[in-house]
Amino acid sequence: MTQTKIAVIGGSGIYDIDGLESAEWVTVETPWGAPSDQILTGSLDGVGMAFLPRHGRGHVHSPTEVPYRANIDALKRLGVTDVISVSACGSFRENMAPGDFVIVDQFIDRTFAREKSFFGTGCVAHVSVAHPTCPRLSDACETAGKAAGITVHRGGTYLAMEGPQFSSLAESKMYREHWGCDVIGMTNMPEAKLAREAELCYASVAMVTDYDSWHPDHGEVDVTSIIATLTGNAEKGRSLVKGLPALLGAERAPCPHGCDRALEFAILTAPDKRDPALLAKLDAVAARVL
Repeated sequence: MTQTKIAVIGGSGIYDIDGLESAEWVTVETPWGAPSDQILTGSLDGVGMAFLPRHGRGHVHSPTEVPYRANIDALKRLGVTDVISVSACGSFRENMAPGDFVIVDQFIDRTFAREKSFFGTGCVAHVSVAHPTCPRLSDACETAGKAAGITVHRGGTYLAMEGPQFSSLAESKMYREHWGCDVIGMTNMPEAKLAREAELCYASVAMVTDYDSWHPDHGEVDVTSIIATLTGNAEKGRSLVKGLPALLGAERAPCPHGCDRALEFAILTAPDKRDPALLAKLDAVAARVL
């Protein structure tokens, strides 16, 4: 058994949790640069918590420029075991309406301008992301969301686009009609892949703000209406997060789905061929196997 520590990567308002004890903003240095912001740490109902504003307080990082590797590395250094991604998204499904939450279980990664791995020349590793989210953690998010009175949809495919522009109508219709996607966003990739490389359980809570541009009755995405929906979603998101400590408990056994053992057979580079400089940078995310 290990101590549970839950991290929430989210936007404005999601880290403002009533009842967070010993709350403190801490600075974490990583070999991958600075994280998006300081990280708010504390405990909630006896369980360690960490809150990281993905875009930084004041929304200073664009989706492309979020320091994803530094964020995940920093959480690993803080002893985090479980990562909950809370993010805004557009919906491709009529029944996934603005204000609803979707517990994502699959991704299609269409980003192209981001560093997507901690590994590379000098230490090559290949982890499986066939099932990129943790069912155990997703179960807890679903239960907490429904207990808070939120309309929660379990399961969905998230199309990760580069941004920062929203989709064209043609793209929106293609993702919906031909690719079978359910929601669209700009931030869960490479975040989910990096969490898997760092052997962290990861769950994605996508908060629907709009219908993207495919919907004939809603037209193009309107930032003003998105912000209004985001305000309501933030309160719902806080309610969901407050229910997680009781569900996950202060101690946890090894992940039944192997998220915390993802690197077991992933590193292919022979020990005598590994680059010491890269190994030094991997001291947190891959410490268990190096």
